[in-house]
Parts: sequence; C-alpha cells; structure tokens
Amino acid sequence: MRHLDTLLNFSTDDVQEIFAIADELKSQSLQGNREPRLAGSVLTMLFEKPSLRTRISFEAAMAHLGGTCIFLSTAEAGLNGRESAVDVARVLGGYSDFVVMRTFEQSLIDQFAQHAGCAVINGLSNDSHPCQALTDFFTMREEFGSLAGRRVTYIGDGNNVAKSLAICAGLLKVPYVVSSPAGYELTPDFLQQLKRTIPDVDITLIEDPHAAVNDADVVYTDVWASMGQESESNARKQIFGPYRVDADLMAAAATGAKFMHCLPAKRGLECTDEVIDGPTSIAFQQAENRMHIAKGVLAWLSNVNAK
Repeated sequence: MRHLDTLLNFSTDDVQEIFAIADELKSQSLQGNREPRLAGSVLTMLFEKPSLRTRISFEAAMAHLGGTCIFLSTAEAGLNGRESAVDVARVLGGYSDFVVMRTFEQSLIDQFAQHAGCAVINGLSNDSHPCQALTDFFTMREEFGSLAGRRVTYIGDGNNVAKSLAICAGLLKVPYVVSSPAGYELTPDFLQQLKRTIPDVDITLIEDPHAAVNDADVVYTDVWASMGQESESNARKQIFGPYRVDADLMAAAATGAKFMHCLPAKRGLECTDEVIDGPTSIAFQQAENRMHIAKGVLAWLSNVNAK
C-alpha cells in the first residue's frame, strides 16, 4: 500500500507521474470535462488544525472525480483520548478509500499509514507538507515551461514547508537555497536525512537574504509563526524582520523572478502587499493548483494501489 506520508518515501518518477496526471486532469477540467474516475470512492478528512486550502482543495478534487468526502476533527473521531489511534485508524480505514490527515505530530500520520488499510495522505504535520511542495513545483513547472536551469530560494523559518520544498527540489534536480535567521535554519538532523535519501541534492544555506536571492528564479516565503507558535509571534517579528520579502528584495533576484507563498499570508510581515499583489506573484495560481495536485495525488494513489 502506497501513502503520501512524506516525500522522503517518493522517487522522481513518482512525482513526475503525479504531475502528468494532474496536467491531464487540469486540462480536462478547464475544458469542462470532469471524468468521474473515482466514482463511489470515499475520502475521509481528519483534521487537528484549521484549514482553508487543504480541506477545500481535497473536497473539490473528490467532487470533480465523482467521489464523496467525510470531514471529522480529530476530537470528533475520538483522538482526544476516547479511543486509541490504532483503533480509529482501523475503523476509518474500513469505511474509506483515502484518509487525509492534518495534524501536529507526524507520528499520528505514520500510525494511520501502518494500520488504516487504505491510502493515507499527509495534509500537513509539524514535520512535513508534501501536498504543498508538490503543488509548488507543479506551479513553477507550469509557469516556466520546465524546471531545467531554474533556482529556488526560500526565505524564512526552516519549517515543514521549507523541508518539503527541499525534498521535492532534490527529487526534481532543482538547486534550492534557504535563508533563515540564526537558530531557525533547517536542522542538521533533517539535512543529514535529506542527503542520505537524495545524495545529489543541491541545497545551500545562506543567512543573508539579499545574497540568497541572487540569481533566484523563484523567491518563496511563509509565515514567521506557524500554527502552534502563536505565543512566539512578537519575538519572531523582531527576529524575522530583515527577512521580509519586499520590492527591494525581489529586485535582487533574477530578471523575471516569481514570488510564491503557500498562504495564509501575514501581509506587512513576511511579505508586502506590493509583492503578493504585484505582477511577479503567482501565489494565487499556486493556491488554485492545490486542487489540481489533490486530484493527481488521489488518482495516482488509486492507480498504484490497484496494481
């Protein structure tokens, strides 16, 4: 049984196959053709964290593909101590063809993947955001026509988004630069795991954001305080202030560079209005593509698990 628990378990071919299916389904959808290739399938969404794009992109994707969605908070599912995670996984897996989980702990997703008996998809954990990273590189490929020769710079916290982008960049042979304040970089443990899994990954850490965006075709950022870090918000505003993506920083990137953000954005903090609303921004094309990648992931998992 294949899952999308982390991109560390994926190959370059896996990612390219998902992109090919997403391309096909997006093209069909834009022509008004929504083939019900998952008719009768059930997707259960089990969320511990709030969501706009992850929840709605999967609901819309499943509707377009002819299936049905069920939404539960982790408390409603009994994961507040009423039942064991293993028992909940077995029960929900018996009703579902897919389970999308959005949690704090990656270990909960790993437990479900082990026991649910159906495909489990990571809709975000504190460690990983694979659907977002797949969407991001799908969007870059769509925007530039090809990823060959492109260079991506991430500005900000070395969080789950930064990690998942690093893995996807490695799989797709895209040079990747991360610029974070001291103490907020990608961790040595993660970098060691990344280099063990993808030995030829091209990743560079540069503390100075202006140096980091030199020659970048994509400048990407995320919120400075993620969900669960709200108590650190004021301190992080001071620490991350020099890492705001504004017109001056975008001007230091390559000619024609694009701005990306996984949203939600804290306007005026990690990015300015003139950047996210400006002509270089592809943040909302990126948001729409969450649905097309959700379709690609669901259809790909259905295909590979049917073999």
